[in-house]
Amino acid sequence: MAFRLIQKNILAFNLKKNIAILGSTGSIGTQALEVISAYPDEFSIEVLTAMNNAELLIAQAKQFIPNTVVIGNDALYQKVFDALDPLDIKVFAGQDSFNQVVEMESIHMVLTSMVGYAGLEPTLRAIEAGKHIALANKETLVIAGELITQKAIEKKVGLFPVDSEHSAIFQCLAGEYLNPVEKIILTASGGPFRGKNSEHLKTITKADALRHPNWEMGNKITIDSATLMNKGLEVIEARWLFGVKPEQIEVIVHPQSIIHSMVQFMDGSIKAQMGLPDMKLPILYALAYPKRLSTSFKRFSFMDYPQLSFEQPDIDTFKCLSLAYEAMRIGGNMPCILNASNEIAVDAFLKDKINFIQIPQVIEQSMQKASFIKKPSLADYIASNQETRIITLEIIQQIKKTT
Repeated sequence: MAFRLIQKNILAFNLKKNIAILGSTGSIGTQALEVISAYPDEFSIEVLTAMNNAELLIAQAKQFIPNTVVIGNDALYQKVFDALDPLDIKVFAGQDSFNQVVEMESIHMVLTSMVGYAGLEPTLRAIEAGKHIALANKETLVIAGELITQKAIEKKVGLFPVDSEHSAIFQCLAGEYLNPVEKIILTASGGPFRGKNSEHLKTITKADALRHPNWEMGNKITIDSATLMNKGLEVIEARWLFGVKPEQIEVIVHPQSIIHSMVQFMDGSIKAQMGLPDMKLPILYALAYPKRLSTSFKRFSFMDYPQLSFEQPDIDTFKCLSLAYEAMRIGGNMPCILNASNEIAVDAFLKDKINFIQIPQVIEQSMQKASFIKKPSLADYIASNQETRIITLEIIQQIKKTT
């Protein structure tokens, strides 16, 4: 259990932590850099990476002067190299460079904020190299949770959650590692379509789905929040991160997003972590753990929120959440299949190839057609991811032909 490892092996860094950020130009990456810039005595940037956003990567590198940057798109290498070579910043390109750069001896912690499947191999390589992980890429544990947590235990590496919900659980469990957990309660905002029925969802546009009521996030995670798939992925992530059984994880819709998640212990008592919705706080907590650093973040006031409400998620209308629970219960490579199909389906929706309500339909069909492996290896996960993407694209093509 990764959390037990963290609690028993607290590594207080008395010196400045050298941070590598995988996905520095995305929503989490840019907010992490804002946090890091406010604490120059605590953190320094050793590595920055991006897939395609060369302009922002160059600007970040000029501000933070890291040892190394990586641009995933080989075609953009010369542009990044020419801009940063005068600053004596090493520049590499290509997917394999992500895997190699995390092994640098000078790195203390790797913040994995790459989107989707792309974060799996770099995270695994970082763990194998003994680097502590600030985990913002939930898909890593969705795809290969058992493999990742076993490797973290073997290497005595801490997995520090960055997702607001998992950070909340982590904070609630602090000091409680000897006390049995009865259940974990993940809160969900309900997304922009909370309370809507299936008929309404048929008319949803891309612009509608990208308007989240509480959080500012990237396009993919925003669509996942609208379908409730994001909460489903978080359920699977929590299963591995905190070593609980599927039936010990409950999802409750909490529209105000003030209580970020809760833990109920065996005596019936419940701990909740609360605060205004701001990703900078869980980012800072993960990077600075076990310390809490003073912040200038806006403070929560109960007077501004005299009523906090809760309701059950509508899993009949938002089927992605029930599909995630099903994948978790089946186990094996089924969560990997779920994730791969979801990535393709969301991309298809963003490109206007399918409508909103077809996203769970595509995923369910893919789960039925893809090859199931009960005890997958890393090679099996890689093959399963590739197979599922092909199957999902074929399903989408068939849908297009019949509509």
